Amino acid sequence: MKIGFIGLGRMGAPMVRNIARSGAELIVWDVSPNAVQALVADGAHAGESAAHVTSKVDILFTSLPGPVESEAVVFGPAGILESVRPGQVYFDLSTNSLALIRRIHNAFAERGAAVLDAPVSGGPAGADTGKLAIWVGGDQAVFERHLPLLRTFSDSPRRIGEIGAGTVAKLVHNLSCYAMCSVLAETFSLGVKAGVDPMDLYEALYTGVMGRSSILELLHPKFLSGQWNPASFALKLGRKDVALALDLGKQVAVPMRVCAQTLEDFTEALAKDMGDLDSGAFMDLQLQRAGVRIAVEPERIALARLRIAAGGTAPLTIPGFPQTAGRTS
Repeated sequence: MKIGFIGLGRMGAPMVRNIARSGAELIVWDVSPNAVQALVADGAHAGESAAHVTSKVDILFTSLPGPVESEAVVFGPAGILESVRPGQVYFDLSTNSLALIRRIHNAFAERGAAVLDAPVSGGPAGADTGKLAIWVGGDQAVFERHLPLLRTFSDSPRRIGEIGAGTVAKLVHNLSCYAMCSVLAETFSLGVKAGVDPMDLYEALYTGVMGRSSILELLHPKFLSGQWNPASFALKLGRKDVALALDLGKQVAVPMRVCAQTLEDFTEALAKDMGDLDSGAFMDLQLQRAGVRIAVEPERIALARLRIAAGGTAPLTIPGFPQTAGRTS
């Protein structure tokens, strides 16, 4: 079995080295000759172009900066599509656009080849150590057949759903991270300007709910189940706290653009008689705006948490794809 790998940057190169340790024969290519030669020195074979690599391998990986590069490598001159043949399997490890990965999938399907979007998470350090998440969208049987290969460079390969689901999961993940950073920058600046030492504030936050558990615990179990009653902490009390914090921002002249929207949501929820529900119930307003209903059975939530804790590869689901817990209304 020959494996091709295109894109040998800070993520791609260490993934190639981990795959190589399994004894697989690798053919690699990158726009940078130096990147190629570095891996040739480690035992890989150099490809002449994306098309050339594709013509020589059974399984192909790409790890590229984004949609612009992916489109050029797949559809451009001497690109992957020039050499695709029936039975080949292509894993795109890039953070891509949903529209492009579906377009690539359709083009490969016309030629009898399979595409799975498989963006990764863990950064260069994770790529180097193999402590890397891979979120895969695509055919279940193809995924399972290649699971041993994925495990050569990832400790957590997981099929999320059909084609495009991995891409959606990656985009949601990254946006969530940056959006939370935006909120933390806003709230942390409030605390510091109000007179608290940055490290004292940091340590204080670590002893609260945020520090004691993952932020994703805020989605469990009430948000995922859609059950906001009984309340752990009433929404009307949560609104009081948000309003007090925003008032503090005015007192110390700290702009609170993101958190101001949070107060608006709490106020709207209170106007809709949600005051006695759990304080997180304001999150339902966004679901209503998006036309999405999420109501996962408690048993499924419990099983998912067990799978995550065990590091298993059983499929988890996200709204908008087959076999998902979320439903659009």
